[in-house]
Amino acid sequence: MANRVFKGFSLALVSWLLCLVPGLVFAQTYPTQSLKIIVPFTPGTGMDTIARTVSPRLAERLGQPVVVQNMPGASGNIGADSVAKANADGYTLLMGANTMLMATQIYKNVPFNPVKDFAPVSMSAYGTLMLVANPKTGIKTLKELVDQAKARPGAINFGSPGVGTPHHMSMELFKAETNLFMLHVPYKGTAGYVQDLLSGEINVGFLPVHVAQGFVSSGRLNALAVGSPKRHPVAPNVATIDELGVKGVNVDMWYAFFAPAKTPAPVVSRLNTELIAVMALPEVREVLGKAGLDAMSSSTADLGNIVGRDYTRWGSVIRRAGIQPD
Repeated sequence: MANRVFKGFSLALVSWLLCLVPGLVFAQTYPTQSLKIIVPFTPGTGMDTIARTVSPRLAERLGQPVVVQNMPGASGNIGADSVAKANADGYTLLMGANTMLMATQIYKNVPFNPVKDFAPVSMSAYGTLMLVANPKTGIKTLKELVDQAKARPGAINFGSPGVGTPHHMSMELFKAETNLFMLHVPYKGTAGYVQDLLSGEINVGFLPVHVAQGFVSSGRLNALAVGSPKRHPVAPNVATIDELGVKGVNVDMWYAFFAPAKTPAPVVSRLNTELIAVMALPEVREVLGKAGLDAMSSSTADLGNIVGRDYTRWGSVIRRAGIQPD
């Protein structure tokens, strides 16, 4: 009996090892051809800047060309879906962001799951948002915003570049944590939103810290707080929302690299190692810094944890606020 059990165990072990061999052999020869990074938004966006900054450095380290392809549409869902359905061989990567965790829960019948259909590779950058107010409102502090919004529910409006954008979702989270009602005015892009925020047509809103600080310094906007865990070097005198007493409103935008699910673990590990090295390069940090992005990297496990946590968090905000697509 013992011999039969031992033999059964041995056969199972051998079978398991044989299943691993193809992946291990593939990983030892990887890569043997060019790689493609899918950017699910248009050229000039934060994702595009990261991908095009990283691609030549990653190509140098891997010894193969790395091509960037823009595939915009449906708030990033079209490009992300193409990667989810690509061969899980490490030759097609997604330049993703936390926006896909929002968009997939706002739009109906999205054909992929952002948690289950991708293998996390590495974080690449963060972008901090600042909450600002037009001076015409007389709002100079976060407390004054909360007090005015509570005194006149619906009288204060906030803008965003569109439904489901980080600017919109950040304010929805802030509203939920402070139990406020403010009117959302969505725009078809950033330009109109910023223009009306500066003119006073829009009362308050979130902007990337690098963009906001220029308007704050010139007196065209009032800085209320930053939505990151700690103060940002660009605006060291602006307190975080958490510091000012509103907990749970960490609204940093993040950007990361993903591969299709079931990509061999050794291949994902190789990509993670090379991306960590690329994101640490001074020239990469400088280029991204000028674009308002803070370069960084992460382990695959840490990125996976962030994805799972944020998917749940933003899903709760979307359902609670009843957010629907345009």
